[in-house]
Amino acid sequence: MATVKILSVDDEPAIEVLQRQYFRRKIRSGEYEFFFAHNGLEALAIIGDNPDIEIILCDINMPEMDGLTLLAHVNKMQNPALRVIMVSAYGDMENIRIAMNNGAFDFATKPIDMDDLSRTIEKAIEQINYVHGAQKEHKQLESLKKDLTLASEIQQYFLPREFPPFPEDSDKLDIYASMEAAKNVGGDFYDFFRIDDDHIALVIADVCGKGIPAALFMAVSRMIIHTKGTQGLSAAECMTESNHLLAAYSVDYMFVTVFYAIYDTRTGLVNYCNAGHTLPYLLHANGTVEPLPRKMKNPMVGAIKGVEYKEDSIQLEHGDILVMYTDGVTEAMNTEGEEMGIGRLEDMLSHTTGMSSCRQVIETIKTGIANFVNGAEQSDDITMLVLTRK
Repeated sequence: MATVKILSVDDEPAIEVLQRQYFRRKIRSGEYEFFFAHNGLEALAIIGDNPDIEIILCDINMPEMDGLTLLAHVNKMQNPALRVIMVSAYGDMENIRIAMNNGAFDFATKPIDMDDLSRTIEKAIEQINYVHGAQKEHKQLESLKKDLTLASEIQQYFLPREFPPFPEDSDKLDIYASMEAAKNVGGDFYDFFRIDDDHIALVIADVCGKGIPAALFMAVSRMIIHTKGTQGLSAAECMTESNHLLAAYSVDYMFVTVFYAIYDTRTGLVNYCNAGHTLPYLLHANGTVEPLPRKMKNPMVGAIKGVEYKEDSIQLEHGDILVMYTDGVTEAMNTEGEEMGIGRLEDMLSHTTGMSSCRQVIETIKTGIANFVNGAEQSDDITMLVLTRK
């Protein structure tokens, strides 16, 4: 237990003798350490040399600098743990009241009842310990906040951020993506990477849960899917292999919904495996909007061991746009608690016909979400990945 440092400020020599005698056991045991001053000026000098003093027993009527003036100086130090106990004659209640109104913790009257003063000091120590506990928690929260900010920056670093990502194929396709976490770190992610000269992998995923656990599972999931994808596996094989690894090491039944697609840059053919994810939308060049068909139903990745995933395919014609997203888009809520829903998303998508870039499509949806939620707090990660066959 740390020693409590107490400064007694009084111009009566007998007070020092009395306090040393009464608190001698606590002083010998190291529980209390006393300092003594005879006026406010001496007190300020001692506090300057010992800034860890946290209790001041202060007389009011003293030469050179009285107790009320000393109290004003102590207040300017803005030490939330410092407690001042005023000590004065019972007939000096007017000044005692002034001191209490100006921030004194408590008071004792002369002649001093040492038992009562001891209880007052113990009460002050309880509050001081509470303040120290709160300060410690605040520092821990500040440290955690810094860690979360750093984690968010690292997580964003994981995601592809250079657009256009494949400038050598800029005449064939356009790609843009966006991820906005509901908290400092999120569980959504997107990815795209070249498998070979003619095939590009597209990934969008949503980890169950939020915050740090989801972010960690997201990092592992992305690494596994990316690694398996670059091995040239089919969409179904990639999800099967990824599920084998994630299900074996999943903690607390965590899983991830994934839409994984392989796009043929020559033909516009998309082979895809939808592992429990929201259905992407296809915006045809003629202005029609439709969800991708899901003939094969697959479970989430990491939820069930030993699953053999199936895949589907769809042909993109020139000018067709594939819009992939997480459920944070359709489940965005306004101030009334109403979700945006599929219908509003389809209406937004119908107004993107003729837009020249995937980025414009995403920005249009973002604007629509912002208008709908009308300032409501974001409750889930919002992630989108859009591909256009030029």
